[in-house]
Amino acid sequence: MKWKVTCLLLLFALLFYGCSKPVVRKMEVTGYCGCGKCCGWERGSWKYLKLNFWNRYVSVGKRKGQPYTGQTASGTKPHEPTPGLFSIDSLIHPWMIPIRIIFPWLWLSKDGTIAADTMYYPFGTRLYIPGYGYGVVEDRGGAIKGKYRLDAFFNSHKKALNWGRKRIDVQIRLK
Repeated sequence: MKWKVTCLLLLFALLFYGCSKPVVRKMEVTGYCGCGKCCGWERGSWKYLKLNFWNRYVSVGKRKGQPYTGQTASGTKPHEPTPGLFSIDSLIHPWMIPIRIIFPWLWLSKDGTIAADTMYYPFGTRLYIPGYGYGVVEDRGGAIKGKYRLDAFFNSHKKALNWGRKRIDVQIRLK
């Protein structure tokens, strides 16, 4: 009798607490990449008369003049979301299936990097942006203020410009 009550309580907890619906908010989402225009860095330092052009330095903000590492505020390397082998993307682009089968690191999906105001969305918050995919808050940007602004990372400046600025419904799964 006792195990029946325990199983019933466990089932109740899974149904009502484990399957919570995400919060949906209309947000302004812009695209950014790791280039100097988007992230505010430049090659070379005037301290060395720009002769050390292989080094990158922050060109704006509080850290101006310090070396630019390319890492996010949480200390990770930013990346675009990648669909896994078993995804809707495999149905839309079937020619990618042989490539994903050959390279095992493409079997699993990977969430992209999102920049948000960490007062509202702490690092690790998972979001779903239609047209972009799943992303995790790993960065904060200088122009991102408030709970209705996000930046989505893209691998190229062209992709970020093509995304532009969109006002769309975003699903939020808080920690």
